[in-house]
Amino acid sequence: MTIDPTTEEKWRKILTEGEDLNHNIYHLFGMLPANPRCKLCAAPFKSWGGALMRMIGREQSKYNPQFCQPCERFDNPGGAEIELTMLFADVRNSTALAEQMSAKDFSQLMNRFYTVASKVLIRTDALVDRLLGDEVIGLFIPGFAGVEHPRRAIEAAQELLVLTGHRNEKGPWLPVGVGVHTGLAFVGVVGGTGDNPSDFTALGDNVNVTSRLASQAGQGEILISEAAYDAAGLDLGELEQRELELKGKSEKIKVRVLHVATN
Repeated sequence: MTIDPTTEEKWRKILTEGEDLNHNIYHLFGMLPANPRCKLCAAPFKSWGGALMRMIGREQSKYNPQFCQPCERFDNPGGAEIELTMLFADVRNSTALAEQMSAKDFSQLMNRFYTVASKVLIRTDALVDRLLGDEVIGLFIPGFAGVEHPRRAIEAAQELLVLTGHRNEKGPWLPVGVGVHTGLAFVGVVGGTGDNPSDFTALGDNVNVTSRLASQAGQGEILISEAAYDAAGLDLGELEQRELELKGKSEKIKVRVLHVATN
């Protein structure tokens, strides 16, 4: 996909400075019910929150239901390469869990997970990139989450594991592992031509790294890349350190392991 320099620079300003979309608005809209929401401003489309948004002109776009009408200017492909922090949260042993319960019960369990994760990500000013299968993806973009996006991603990961019960003496109501990584990625809208629907997402090698960190995180673990840990500037004490071999990577990735377990 070729992006003209003017469009790319406009995207870069929005993604790094938040020029057109105030993160406080995103936070406010995120507190209103209910999913699904605009992927850029978090305006709800359902329940009384959706009715309120329609009253102020933020109806769901008829061209792309992932956006509201004021944000549908991003319906056309475009974006920029920026540094951001990514959070991937994976349910551990989801196949085994699904075998142990009815499809309806498993669906309700996953919806509970999606709801909790969405609230955490929106509260920390991340953009919810995916709620799919057994995985949740949050993008901590500087223009929304601020310059402290690595710290906010790590704190969001901790909160997510606490809310899924990983500090409960009886164990979590859903076993989850999380990967957090900071690096360059292309962020923007891809697709949107012909029968191919557009999607706001992040692409690139660092996205793949984050996904693979999450896949290797054990129950109640947050695997934080050295890049994210150094950028966050948090004092988390003496954390376990590992060197991981990730599929497709020629060199091992150094991570810090943050455990969220029973006190």
